[in-house]
Order: sequence, then structure tokens, then C-alpha cells
Amino acid sequence: MSIALLALLCALLYLAATGLQLLHLSQRRQQIDRSIFALGLLALLSHTLIVWRIAFASDGVDLGFFKVAALLFLVINLGCITSLTRRPLQNLLIVLFPLSALAVLVSTFAPDSAPVQSHLSGGMILHISSSILAYSVLTLAAIQAAILALQDHQLKQRHTRGIVQILPPLQLMESMLFELLWIGLGLLTISIVSGALFVDDLFAQHLVHKTVLTIAAWLLFATLLWGHYQLGWRSKTAVRLTIAGFALLMLAFFGSKLVLELILNRA
Repeated sequence: MSIALLALLCALLYLAATGLQLLHLSQRRQQIDRSIFALGLLALLSHTLIVWRIAFASDGVDLGFFKVAALLFLVINLGCITSLTRRPLQNLLIVLFPLSALAVLVSTFAPDSAPVQSHLSGGMILHISSSILAYSVLTLAAIQAAILALQDHQLKQRHTRGIVQILPPLQLMESMLFELLWIGLGLLTISIVSGALFVDDLFAQHLVHKTVLTIAAWLLFATLLWGHYQLGWRSKTAVRLTIAGFALLMLAFFGSKLVLELILNRA
């Protein structure tokens, strides 16, 4: 099967799973349906094949803007799907799957934006892998924070119908958010430390904004976790700081890649 047809099939599978999950939400079903799980697994399988074919070449790895976006959503979806047996994260799929479909299509049909990276050292592989994992987990945390904000607002307005009826209790939603933040902060710490050890010059002209914004995001997430356990920060404060930290992190990575690769045509 050609890569273009595989990308179209993957996008259709993601959208079909999204449609079914929306239908189940309207019917107030709290458990994920096997058909949604099966469609998600098929989409993930095709997504994995696409990423392997477009990002991993015999002579190296393509870390272009769109390729990394497709890889990022693949890792996020894998984490979300595998966590469904322990945590009720299925409502995140409504956001993740359509974005994943878009990422797959764009990464397949958009022109290459960066040269293939060859001869990556073990330290650089650790840095890249931990960065992608950190961004993936903290993306889940940001989506969780947005849903938590909606749930908190609806409950305070005494609107107990609609999506609020099928969401887990507010306390469990907060607990899931802070679990994701702890994991994400740990991975981000590994990313920063490995970058300091194995990247030639983190404060070079084309990296300084990425480094500064990433460290700022780390400080924000660390402050939030400290404030939660020492000062009892919850709800609105947790949501705002999570979204702010996520925005800094995405600006650090995707913002810099967007400017350097797609606007300035630099790797």
C-alpha cells in the first residue's frame, strides 16, 4: 500500500473512532467501547507504519517540523490507549484523534522541511527520546487541565448534565492531572540534563530561545507541584499554570522549528 493511501486510511480510522466516542458521550456511556478501542489500535498501527516510513530512513532520521508532530501524536496516543486499563482517559481521545489525523496527513503530503540527521550519538538519542516523551505526557496534562477547567466551571454553575455526567469525580480528575505532571516533569528533567551534557552548545544563537523557554516551563511545572503539595494549590491555579507551562514548552519546540525550518529554511 502506498504511503498516501495508508495516511488516508489512518486519518479515517482516527475520525471514525472520534465519531463513535462522541456518540457514546451523547448516550452517557462511561466505559470505552471495544469498537472504539479496536479502531484506535488499527489507527495506531497504521500511524506507526507511516512514521517509520517518513521519519526513519536508512541514512538517518528526519526530524522535520511535520515529521516530529506526527511522531509526537503517535507517542501521546500510545500512552493514552495503554493507560485506559488503569485510568478513564477516553474523553481525551475526542481531542487527540482528530489532531492525530491532521498530523498524519500533513506529515505525509507536506514537503520535507529539514535534512536527515545521521550519526546520532547515544546521548543525543536519549535527549531526543526524553524530549518527545516529555512533550507527549505534558500535552496529555494540558488537555486534562482543559477538561478539568470545564468540569469545575460546570459544577460551580450547577450544570450537572452533558459531559459532566460522564466524567470521573473532580478529585480523581485532579489526581490524574498531577500524576501526569510528575511524570512529565521527570522526563523534562532528563531532557534538559541530557541536552546540557550531549548538545554542543545549548545557548547557541539558534538554540538559546528553545533552551530558555524550556527551562522556564520546567520552573513553572516545578513551582506548581511544590505549591500543590506545600500550599494546597488546586483547580484554577493548577489549570492556569499547567496551560502556561505547556504553552511555553510548545513555543520552545514547535515555535522554534516553525520559524527556523518553514520560514527561514534553516535546519
